[in-house]
Amino acid sequence: MEEKFVATSEHQVTGAIVKDFCDDFLKNLQSDVIIVGGGPSGLTAGRALASKGLHTTIIESNNYLGGGFWLGGYLMNGITVRDPAQHILDEIGAPYREADKGLYLTKGPHVCSKLIAAACDAGVYIINMTTVDDVVLREKNRVAGVVINWTPVSGLPRAIKCVDPVALEAKIVIDATGHDAVVASALEKHGLLQLKGCGGMWIDKSEDQIVERTGEIHPGLVASGMAVSAVYGIHRMGPTFGSMLLSGIKAAEVAMDLIKKMQLQKKALVQ
Repeated sequence: MEEKFVATSEHQVTGAIVKDFCDDFLKNLQSDVIIVGGGPSGLTAGRALASKGLHTTIIESNNYLGGGFWLGGYLMNGITVRDPAQHILDEIGAPYREADKGLYLTKGPHVCSKLIAAACDAGVYIINMTTVDDVVLREKNRVAGVVINWTPVSGLPRAIKCVDPVALEAKIVIDATGHDAVVASALEKHGLLQLKGCGGMWIDKSEDQIVERTGEIHPGLVASGMAVSAVYGIHRMGPTFGSMLLSGIKAAEVAMDLIKKMQLQKKALVQ
């Protein structure tokens, strides 16, 4: 017997979507951590933070998550990671094979889907099609949030694109926007930071350096993934993503440590 759909009106469909968005948006005006960029580094950091119970928001300028993780090099689906980053693939249940000694290959769409699902399952709130225009600053120019607008606004003709943004607050912001280092670049425009830009490719050196230098680059702002390269002038590594995953884990650890310090300082002031 052929089943029939339940009768539904157009206004009910629209109402469900609008109410869901507004309810979620209002609940996430303040976060423990805002991650700008929903690529492999941002998703990994988001999963790690949310799984520890921190209120975590990811802001993505595109209509999809994953960044370059959806594709390997040269528009091919092969994604490589080097030992020990394959352990992250084990954690999210993504299949892979050893392509060479210490070098593992997985398929972009499969591993990316797993990583997105893992972040969502952990409780990360995600806002798509949203760009970061600026940062929220507090005492001593500490980063305390981001200024956001709809991505399509940037494509409007200059004469009609004056659409005021809104702001979201957070204890810590993580810049996981890749080579563009969007949040760090906003600080550079304010004269608070100076970026060196990404260096040329050197796979064997770059990944260790990315993970080593992942950390707080300005009070309240942590750099992760290729944003680290843009800040410090570190070599790029092309279509191998181990450092993106491990950098995301380290960025989450740094953010949690910073929040703990803030809580202790606040407690000391109260006493």
